[in-house]
Amino acid sequence: MIPARSNEASSEKPVTAYIGLGSNLQQPIQQIKQALQRLGEIPQTRLIVCSPLYRSAPLGPADQPDYINAVAALATRLSPLALLDALQAIERQQGRVREGERWGPRTLDLDLLLYGEQQIHNERLTVPHPGLGERNFVLYPLYDVAGEDLLIPGLDTLGHLLHACPRQGLELLETC
Repeated sequence: MIPARSNEASSEKPVTAYIGLGSNLQQPIQQIKQALQRLGEIPQTRLIVCSPLYRSAPLGPADQPDYINAVAALATRLSPLALLDALQAIERQQGRVREGERWGPRTLDLDLLLYGEQQIHNERLTVPHPGLGERNFVLYPLYDVAGEDLLIPGLDTLGHLLHACPRQGLELLETC
């Protein structure tokens, strides 16, 4: 069971949250599939849909394996910080250690990309996720689950962001 902090208020009505998934260590495709299963086990949360899996070059140091990426849509009653805690618990369960270099190799990376229409800026969480609008390995899987009309708060519609972000180097692999 994935923990949710009891002191985090839950929402009466479910909020749609979009989660970016990435892995490039220890059988990345299996890491993503296992994470998707665990996302569906988060309390007060339901996995709605997931994108196909994509392969992309690493964003950080080039001397690491390619990443496998996907996006999942969740319906959740958890607050943004409680959902973040649950995501980080899944990362730890799958061997993620947060002491390595930024954008370095990892077993699993779960990013809270969007939480409803909210914009959040605090010491633990920024939503929409920083860099979301420039990363094809996030935008194309997000399009697969949400469509081009999705409004990214503070940015633009997903369709407009896609138009400015080439698919170059992004390889479609398989459905989740």
